[in-house]
Amino acid sequence: MKIARPERRRRAELEGRAAEREAANWFAAQGWSLVGERVKTKLGEIDLVLRREGTVVFVEVKWRKSAADLDLAIDERRLARVAAAVEAVAHEYAEPHEDIRIDVILLAPGVKPRHIANAWQP
Repeated sequence: MKIARPERRRRAELEGRAAEREAANWFAAQGWSLVGERVKTKLGEIDLVLRREGTVVFVEVKWRKSAADLDLAIDERRLARVAAAVEAVAHEYAEPHEDIRIDVILLAPGVKPRHIANAWQP
């Protein structure tokens, strides 16, 4: 039985939100404070914004149903879109003396989160 497109989209949205909560909890356990989530701009969306010790991190969260699919979850085009969104709002989250970076966290059932710090380096 094939699932209707609106139902698939709704399910994907729920899975994405759950993955973002899991990622936020993982970062909190590492000492990061959540300062923003699902930040929407005209250029794209930033899943999480976190702060710790003079650094503000903008995080792209990727969830896949299998660990094998994580290797293809993020690419340069997707990161460039996140980077453009970050450029539009970084001044709202980071003070001039703070460092900023873009990280990725890859999540799948049954595997430890894979954190890629400073994933975007133009």
